[in-house]
Amino acid sequence: MKDNRFVKGRVKSVFYSVKGAYTLITSEHSIMVQFAIGVLVTIAGFYFGISREEWMIQTLAVGMVLAVEGANTAIEKICDFIHPEFNEKIGFIKDVASGAVFFVAIAAAIAGIIIYYPKVAGLF
Repeated sequence: MKDNRFVKGRVKSVFYSVKGAYTLITSEHSIMVQFAIGVLVTIAGFYFGISREEWMIQTLAVGMVLAVEGANTAIEKICDFIHPEFNEKIGFIKDVASGAVFFVAIAAAIAGIIIYYPKVAGLF
């Protein structure tokens, strides 16, 4: 019986995780853009036949950007709920969370350039 509760609990967790990911992708414009970029680089990966190692880096980069963007969205929503009007400290918190997304996005862009520049340059 304990195992059934464990399994049911894990299934519920996965359900809520998928529901949260769907909510992010369908309601938050920044996630929509990042998700679309992820789809495009995935298509590019198949087109250019990137290596196994490049797939690993690309997958981690896309996943990290989406995850940190999701965390940033959650932080912003919590801040807006707690303090709806402008507040300097809340603004600082939101700026720092947004800065984390910036760092991950820059790292992902650099990884993308390292992976795709040689392949695209070889076309010309």
